[in-house]
Amino acid sequence: MTSVTYDWRLTRDLDTFLAGAGDFLRSRPAQHTVALTVTDALRRRGMRQYGKSAPVFGALERGGAVRAAFFRTPPYRLNLTPLDERGADTLAALLAEAEVEVPGVSADTDTVEAFTRAWGRRTGARAALLRSERLYRLDGLTAPEPAPPGRPRVADESDRDLLARWYTEFAEAIGEGALRDGGTWADDRISYGGITLWEDPDGTPVAMAGATPPVAGQLRVAPVYTPVHLRGRGYAGAVTAEVSRAAVAAGVQEVLLFTDLANPTSNGLYQRIGYRPVSDFATYDFTYEA
Repeated sequence: MTSVTYDWRLTRDLDTFLAGAGDFLRSRPAQHTVALTVTDALRRRGMRQYGKSAPVFGALERGGAVRAAFFRTPPYRLNLTPLDERGADTLAALLAEAEVEVPGVSADTDTVEAFTRAWGRRTGARAALLRSERLYRLDGLTAPEPAPPGRPRVADESDRDLLARWYTEFAEAIGEGALRDGGTWADDRISYGGITLWEDPDGTPVAMAGATPPVAGQLRVAPVYTPVHLRGRGYAGAVTAEVSRAAVAAGVQEVLLFTDLANPTSNGLYQRIGYRPVSDFATYDFTYEA
């Protein structure tokens, strides 16, 4: 990677980034789940998978080894692996100097707070909390009993319009509605069997749960969505348990998922079926004075 300053290396080339930071990302697959799955999607589906602008990547090198990394796939926010105060401050200085656009940031809570402080000092940006999340890891699956009526089914091409609509509804609910086309998302997930539907006894889909492709022994269950008028009937728990069961059966070592900490129902549900907390994350949006 081309040396810029502050021990950080910036690049817009995915292969260059992974050649330098790939081993580091794979060394902590749970903590680095987002970076692993996003870079995998870029390799599988192309560099414009998330938007029209080119992604940017970076790695922090100290003592001859990579100690941290980041990526941004516009229009999405900056995503960081764990950083100390010095790393956050030098990254903020570098990104400001390089005029990298940063509409927001997502990371573990300590890192995101360190970076928002540093970015505010460098740019005058004001940070607003969008959501707080908890990362969970499966530790022995306990399927919900009794299961709701119906059965699971892997989604296929015939479900494309439904998946696109449900993804858009889900994205709007978490504040990401304008960032990605639902049809593009559905095409990607269908291509590798990455969405499971729960159908009622009449064959009508009533909920969905997705899973990212396995990378470095981990995958992430996401998204889990039930339309508002169908909630409270056990569909989300049943379809999540089925996706989790299939991942374990396929030999995945770490089955992960994020929950919104503002939603005690989902946090309780996932713990009941066998997920245990790993660490907390947060996402902030930035606003800038004209």
